[in-house]
Formats: sequence, C-alpha cells, structure tokens
Amino acid sequence: MKILYVCINFALLAGLIVLFARKTIVKLFSSRRKAINEALDEAQRLEEMTPPELVEPEFPQDPEAPSAAVAEEQALAEGKVAQVREAQARECRELHRVMIEKAKRQFYSVMQDAVRACFGEEPYLSRMRALEPKLLEEILGQIHLTPGDMAYLRHHDVLYVTLTSAWPLGEDLVHRVDAATTALLDTVGGKTSLWVREDPELIGGLRLRIGDTVYDGTVTEELYHFERSINREPVTSDEEAQEVLAEFLGKARTYQPKIHVYQLGRVMQVSDGICWMDGLADIMYGEVVEFECGERGMVLDIQRDRIGCVIFGEYENIESGSRVRRVGRIASVPVGDALLGRVVDAIGNPVDGEGYLYVTDRRPIECRAPGILDRAPVDRPLHTGIKAIDALVPIGKGQRELIIGDRQTGKTAIALDAILNQKGKDTVCIYVAIGQKETSVAEIKDRLTQYGAMEYTIIVAANASGSAATQYIAPFSGTAMAEYFMHAGRDVLIVYDDLSKHAVAYRELSLLLHRPSGREAYPGDIFYLHSRLLERSAHLSEEQGGGSITALPIIETLAGDISAYIPTNVISITDGQIFLESELFHEGQRPAINVGLSVSRVGGAAQTKLMKQVSASLRTNLAQYRELKDFTQLGSDVDEDTRKTLNAGAHLMEALQQGRYQPLEDWKQALLLFAVSEGYADDEPAGGMGAFEQALYDFFEQTQQPLVYALKSGIKADGSELEQLRAALGRFRQARA
Repeated sequence: MKILYVCINFALLAGLIVLFARKTIVKLFSSRRKAINEALDEAQRLEEMTPPELVEPEFPQDPEAPSAAVAEEQALAEGKVAQVREAQARECRELHRVMIEKAKRQFYSVMQDAVRACFGEEPYLSRMRALEPKLLEEILGQIHLTPGDMAYLRHHDVLYVTLTSAWPLGEDLVHRVDAATTALLDTVGGKTSLWVREDPELIGGLRLRIGDTVYDGTVTEELYHFERSINREPVTSDEEAQEVLAEFLGKARTYQPKIHVYQLGRVMQVSDGICWMDGLADIMYGEVVEFECGERGMVLDIQRDRIGCVIFGEYENIESGSRVRRVGRIASVPVGDALLGRVVDAIGNPVDGEGYLYVTDRRPIECRAPGILDRAPVDRPLHTGIKAIDALVPIGKGQRELIIGDRQTGKTAIALDAILNQKGKDTVCIYVAIGQKETSVAEIKDRLTQYGAMEYTIIVAANASGSAATQYIAPFSGTAMAEYFMHAGRDVLIVYDDLSKHAVAYRELSLLLHRPSGREAYPGDIFYLHSRLLERSAHLSEEQGGGSITALPIIETLAGDISAYIPTNVISITDGQIFLESELFHEGQRPAINVGLSVSRVGGAAQTKLMKQVSASLRTNLAQYRELKDFTQLGSDVDEDTRKTLNAGAHLMEALQQGRYQPLEDWKQALLLFAVSEGYADDEPAGGMGAFEQALYDFFEQTQQPLVYALKSGIKADGSELEQLRAALGRFRQARA
C-alpha cells in the first residue's frame, strides 16, 4: 500500500506542476531569459573577436643588411607590438570569461527561482513533507562513525549531531534521529548532543550532520550538483540554454531525493593564498576542497588541530568562519589528445581563448614513479637537432638531462629547438612555464605555431602574476599529462622552465605554512620534492607499453655558481647536465655549451653508431683547443703544429654554432662534424663555416644519394663506406677550391 501511495503522490505531483506551476515558471523565465540571451550573445561576440591589426613600424631597407642600430630598433618595436597584441588578446579573453560567468550566474538564479516556485507551493509542499519519513529512513540507514569521529570522541566524549530541514519537524522524526545516533555510539562509548535547526534555504528535504560528515537529501544539494554538471558542459548558446532548462524542469517534475554524503569543515584563517581550516578529520594530503564562494584549494599540510590548504583562485573571496567541503578526490588534471595544441593553466583549465576543452580522462597530479622492474634501459636517441648536444651530450628517451646556466644564456632556446625537432617523430611535447611573463609564454606559443610544433605540444602556464600555489603544482600537472601518453605507449618530451622558480614558490608556501626552514631558507624536503617529480620520467619496459618520458629541467644559476643548493640538488637527481657558460655566450658562441662541465651519463648508449664514431674524439679536441687558446692569449709564439691545432679547433667551434629555431637532422650533423674533424674545412676562411656547411649539404644531397641513404640509416662508417665518404669529401673540397 505504501508503494502504491507513493506512486499516486508522484503522479499527482507531476500533474499539479504541469497545471498550476506552469504559469509561475513561465513568468519567472520571461523576465530573465532576455538577460541570459544578451549575456550569451555578448560572450559569443567576444569569443569571435580578434585584436585589431596594428601598423608595423617601417624601417629603412638596406639592400645588403640592416645596420646594428636599425636591427636593434626593429627588434624593440617588434617586442612592443607583441606585448600590445598579447595585452589586447588577454583583455578579450578576460571579458569573454566574465560574460560567461555572468550568464551562468543568471541561469543558476533562474533555476533556483523555478525550484522555489515548484516546491514552495501547495499542494506540492505537502507532498514533499510527506516524503520526509522515507528520506529520514534512508539517511539513518547510511550513518556510520568515521575514524575522525572516533578520534574526536576519545578526546571530547561527546559527538555533535545537527538535523536541519526547511520546515519544522515532528517530534517523532526528531526522536528517531536521537535514538539512532545514540545507538551508533553504544559500541564505542560517549554520548551525542542533538541540535535541530530550520533553514528555508534548503527548499526541501533533510540534512543530518554527525561530526564532520553530512548526509544531505535536500533540494539545494541537488541544485549544487546540477550546477557542477553545467560547468562541466558549458552553455555557450541560446539553443543549449533552452535544452538545459527543459531538461532541468523535466527532472524537477519527477524529483526524487537522493542522499549525498560529504564532509564539512570551517575556515579559521586566510592570508597570502594560504587557508587554515578545522574539521575535515578524515581528509588526505593532496585532496581538493571547495569553499562556499566556489574557489578551490589543495591540502598541503595536516596538523593535529588544523589543516593547511593552498588556494588556487582568489583568496580574497574566502572569509573566516565560512564552510569548506571535501570534493572527494585527490588533486587531478584533465589528460588526453584534446590537450594537444592548447595552453592550459596549472589545474588544466584552458587559457588560450580557443574555447572549451572537451576531455573525459583525468589523472592525479601526484603519482608514484615507475618501479625498477617496470623500467627499461635508455637505448633510443632523442635527437634535439642541436649539433653540440647530439654529439657531445646526447639525450636518450627516458633520460633526465638538466639544462643549467645563468640568466639569458639560451636555456629556453635549447628546449624549444628540441621541441621543434620532434616534428613528425610521434613524440608528444609538454612545455611547463613556471613563473614567466604572459608575453613570454605568448611568444613561445607563436613560435611553436609558426614552425608547426603546437599540433603535438601542450603548454602548461603558471605565470609570474599567478599565485605560488599554481606555480608549485604546474610541473606535477604537466607530468601527469605526460604520464597519460607514456602509459599509452607513446614517447613524451617535457620541459620544466624553470625549477629554480618552482623551488622559490615552494619555499614561499612552506614558510607561510610555518614549516621550519633550512639552507637558504628552503624547507628540508625540497630535495624530495624535485626527486619525486623527476623520478616519474622513465623508459617503460615492453610489458608496461614501452612508452617514455624524457625530462629537460631548467635551472638558473647566479654568476655560474653550480655549487648552490638547488643546482646541486637537481644535478644529483638528473642523469647529466648541459652547462651554458656566460663567457662563451658573450663571445658569440651559440649555443654556449661548456664542454668540460656538460655530461650525459646514459645518452651515449642511445647514440647512433655513426654519431658515436664521429664524436669519439670531439670532446678531447675541443678541450685541447680551449687550453691552447688560453695559453696563446699570453702572447707567446707558437709553432706550426700548435697553429694547425688552433685553426682546426676554431673551425670546429664555429661548426658547432647554430641559430635559433634551426634544428638539424642527425645525418647532417654527423657529416659536418666528420668533415671538420678530418680536416676538410681547414682551408675555409675565418667566419666562412656557414657557407661551407650549406654547400656540403647541397653537394651530398644532389650528387651522393647512396651515401646520404647510408648516413640516414645510422650505420657505422667503416671499410669501403668510410673510403667512399672520404673520397666524396675530397671531391667536395676540390669543388670548393
């Protein structure tokens, strides 16, 4: 009979809403639908809006080459134009975001009013109240004591219980709650303190809170979850808004209360992007929490009497004493192929103004690194396209190679060239920008787009204007995105630019969380922080899919001091380092790699046979050249053999020079270095290696196709092939004479 009675009630409910509440709902929608449509139209207009074209400055054109002053002035003007365009694009994106948020708020307000109209009128009100006994029975069937509740009972001997409804409750319902919660504590001891409250904001249903745990069966909670579903599937047009409204009203007519279980806490103190909370006794490290204002944060410190949390958004919107709830998941980011070609922030939200990001998969930002048995040796080369690196400090897939040097020595340029060189090689690239200016990130994206690299690249931007919390989690988020592809059997190249700023951000957070400081004011676990980040880069075994993550962390030094705290930490974690020297950079050597301090501990095993043969004596020759050069600067006379050695070393150093955004194929690198090291370029004039290099490539591609094929195959040049190569180089030198 009870089931029949409930079915009859719901049938009457649907009919009454259709007959009596229709006019009320239409009246509510008519006043606000126009505002929603206007907001959506404005948002659409802003989304399609592009920054106005700027008039490029005109400079006098020299038929041969512009003067240094003109070139410098032109470069400055181009930089200013880029900054203005980025500012305009950023303003358009911000206006678009504001209008979308405004439309969402108006849409949500309409839903609330519609629900109040449906649930707050008779006879539906009476029908809703008739469901309270059944709803309470479902709640009492789910209540239990959490570990946090039992820990609280051991210290206080009393557990607070709060029963909240939209209307006054009958005494029989209150007694049932009191009896059930008292019986819950019989096995563990202690007593309960029951409080009964009325809150019209709940609209309908019941909410029972035991300690920190809430069993929520109210209409307001259903609205909360419906709003979250709208945020996951944004409403971007009037047609979609009408469909969502129709879907919502259909659910409202057949509303069935559901029990949602979550935990609540309270904000104690907020300052400088750090929030201290109490309650939430069962929360875990790294878990996401949500504040009443809608901002979210991540738990970063758990103490006996309080919880420390970093805030992702604007902490000014959070007030002391406000409620905070567990989201129910560890901090994670969206992953998948949909991210390719996009610029996202540290938590995976798109910031490039190119529309909503449709993803279905997520991965936690913190994850255990692959075990020893799950890894395979580094035996495949990852060519950067840079001669000085692929020959002297080669990198293998799955390796962690540090790029270290002073400010403005070309560290980012090396990383970007490595990304450009992965085009057409089925390697996903992820560039993590930590603490950089928005204009710098925009310029990097433009360059990658210009050379066709953005189609396989993801940019994770935690800009300098953002909070320390976003800069802290950015490299972990980028690694989580990379792990998705690695476990799918693909190769990934990830660049952390740079971990010096990441360490500074973590130091700031740790000091705000009142953690004890150590050397250079960094917390004691700063080594463990970077270790657990970089250890996630590996080459997986075939049983695990065979994918790989190759990491290129960047560290900035001060006056070339590689013995500082953070540089020594990261050097000890990585598998080698590429040291860029300021002195070489100012001398005009590009890239300014110090051969003596740069090393690759595992990449040599991944070199091709030909490159390994060519580069075998390269490091020794360069070291000998640098030593002789420093000696001859004293003005001493040198003999003929020393002069030849200096001439050959100078040609070799010039051959290793390379412009930005000009990655070179591996066979061309090996051919050039072999020709120079064997003395075929000794007759070239000083400064003429650029013309020699291009002529060498053209000669072999046009006249030596079999040799080019052999070089591309990566085989070792010995026997007849070596003689053929030397003969071809001899003919080339004769043609150049």
